[in-house]
Amino acid sequence: MVDKRIMPVAVLRLLRPGDWIKNSFVLVPVVFWFGGAGRGATPDAIRSMLGLSLIAFIAFCMAASGWYAINDALDASEDRLHPVKRRRPVASGALSAGMAFTIGGALGVGSLAIAALGGTALVWVIATYLGLQVLYNAVLKRVGFVDVATIATGFSLRAVAGAVAIAVPVSVWLLLCVFFLTTYLGFIKRTCDLAAASKEEGSQWRQRAKYASVDELNWLLAVSGGMTVLMYLMYTLSAHASSLFGARSIALALLSPLVLMAVHCFYRRALAGQSDSPLAALRDDRTLAWAVGLFALGIYGALYSDAVDALIRRVLLVV
Repeated sequence: MVDKRIMPVAVLRLLRPGDWIKNSFVLVPVVFWFGGAGRGATPDAIRSMLGLSLIAFIAFCMAASGWYAINDALDASEDRLHPVKRRRPVASGALSAGMAFTIGGALGVGSLAIAALGGTALVWVIATYLGLQVLYNAVLKRVGFVDVATIATGFSLRAVAGAVAIAVPVSVWLLLCVFFLTTYLGFIKRTCDLAAASKEEGSQWRQRAKYASVDELNWLLAVSGGMTVLMYLMYTLSAHASSLFGARSIALALLSPLVLMAVHCFYRRALAGQSDSPLAALRDDRTLAWAVGLFALGIYGALYSDAVDALIRRVLLVV
């Protein structure tokens, strides 16, 4: 019997608002637009771009939360065997599976309605994401590597949504950076799950995609983590970045050690079986918090500061 007194809290946990930070990939195109083609844009253009990006962000938050709810309902029996996942609302009995399905379906429909405010192209991107989630839950989540690649494709669709919402071309560099970063974070999650389960004596939980061991995941983490840093560095040193940002693209490249530092921090947390939640990681890991904070400041300076442009040209003799 579901306790109605804890239902509001359980519904909020079902939607996982802490994970909405993952939808910030939707906002990446507008951030780089402001630093490139949008420099000197009129206030009206800026308000329009921000409004359209916000619509895309809200639509993806609703779509993602809808699938979190449906996933919790579908996976409840398996989650009850896991030392961490068994505390999820449906697995713990705080909410019924039927209620989770209803909430998830309503949010899916609502996400399409919100997306319509941003144009037909945005609706198609959200619809593609929802269709991908159906395939993931039906088949793909049981296939090793494909499960994580599917999740990473969903994050790439977030970046696409942000680009189509403000009607700017979708950069292949953006897609590659997002895909490999989120592939890495996907394997981090798989490693966290495996490490946490291995710590509990007698645990009967098994990963659906049946990764053989931590050694296999370590290899996948090494490849995807290396590709994450490599794609970022290649993008910042590319002719495309140079054409958009001039000498400031070199400043972006100089931030790559911070990317590597963040990659290492997530790996270390995964081996310890700690939470893979980005917010929990930023709260608990001081090194990661400093790396992300300095990276954010560096991105701001590289994209928006003329002083950084002048400094790079003078110090590194960039023409």
